[in-house]
Amino acid sequence: MSEVTCCETEFFLYLMVIVGLVAFAGMMAGLTLGLMSLGLVDLEVLIQSGRPKDRIHASKIFPVVKNQHLLLCTLLIGNALAMESLPIFLDKLVPPWAAVLISVTLILMFGEIMPQAVCTRYGLTVGATLAPFVRVLLWLFFPIAYPISKALDWMLGKGHAALLRRAELKTFVDFHGNEAGKGGDLTHDETTIIAGALELTEKTAKDAMTPISKAFSLDLDGTLTLDTLNAIMTMGHSRVPVYSGDRTNIIGIILVKNLLAVDPDDAVPIRKMLLRKVPRVTDNMPLYDILNEFQKGHSHIAVVYKDLKKSKETEKSANKASLDDVESDGDENMVKRSPPSTPAFKKRHRGCSFCILDLDSNPIPKYPSNQIVVGVITMEDVIEELLQEEILDETDEYVNIHNRIRINMNASQENLLDPHPTAK
Repeated sequence: MSEVTCCETEFFLYLMVIVGLVAFAGMMAGLTLGLMSLGLVDLEVLIQSGRPKDRIHASKIFPVVKNQHLLLCTLLIGNALAMESLPIFLDKLVPPWAAVLISVTLILMFGEIMPQAVCTRYGLTVGATLAPFVRVLLWLFFPIAYPISKALDWMLGKGHAALLRRAELKTFVDFHGNEAGKGGDLTHDETTIIAGALELTEKTAKDAMTPISKAFSLDLDGTLTLDTLNAIMTMGHSRVPVYSGDRTNIIGIILVKNLLAVDPDDAVPIRKMLLRKVPRVTDNMPLYDILNEFQKGHSHIAVVYKDLKKSKETEKSANKASLDDVESDGDENMVKRSPPSTPAFKKRHRGCSFCILDLDSNPIPKYPSNQIVVGVITMEDVIEELLQEEILDETDEYVNIHNRIRINMNASQENLLDPHPTAK
């Protein structure tokens, strides 16, 4: 009787060990897939801006996943021990061929397929729940796993956070738009603005400028007659470039608001008006750099020129200083003047020599002959490239910054007043 009881006890003991080994192997396989699929960048994003529950889970998982090779070695060692031990205990209960067949079946169904399917869907929750147990395994298998992990670090390099490149990030944002139909909640305007910000680094001044042949400008030797003032008001610009002699020789700008007190009957010469210096930028200067310079407040319009003799070595330094205002010295050569240390938002521009072009005390600025002016660029042009949409006002003639499609603004206003216009 005691011998039968002993056999039953041994049978149930082996059965419990087999069940434990299968569960342990499944846990190791599931954690290997679930934890290793969580990138460090994804976890950091969840910790900082995820839902409250996800933040707690990610904060528990991050210290465990930080050393990826050590975690991988620990989980694989535990999985290998469980799978190799299972046939030994099965062999005590069934014939060898049955032990192999049952072990393969149990490992395949309950040690691989089911755990990995669950951890693929609920990897964050399962990983956070079992994080303390994984810490124990890391210390338990440390003498074996650590040397192997260091060898992997030496051969393959330490696991680093995989960041998306600019083009990949743009596509990633498009997938999160509600128009993509993948469950994203970003609107069309949000995805467009993000895409425009990502593309702005690759765009240069020549991509957003207005060609000099289409730019409205005034002659320095002209006068502010009634026709001139009407032309300025019709264009609707807040700043108008002023040239001397040739239309490409733009020397400054005039603020339209300064013309409010001008009497057209007096025919005031433009030379007598308050002119401001205009920055000059190369046609290959990135729009981000131009936008940063516009934010300083010295000017919201710049002249775009093409330097025919600029070497590659001096191009980078020229771009860095190209938006610094210029002033004329005694021998009529342009010299660069670095911005003062006073912040732009605290600077008084009215009457300061840094911004005002004083033609009474200084000669007309002259620029090197190899600098050919090709256009002008404004802050509005840069913002339009950022928004990927045209900024329309009462005087705009275009609705598309790339295709340049003309529209009738008066007709557009009529359509706004009459949402159901009849055909005429």
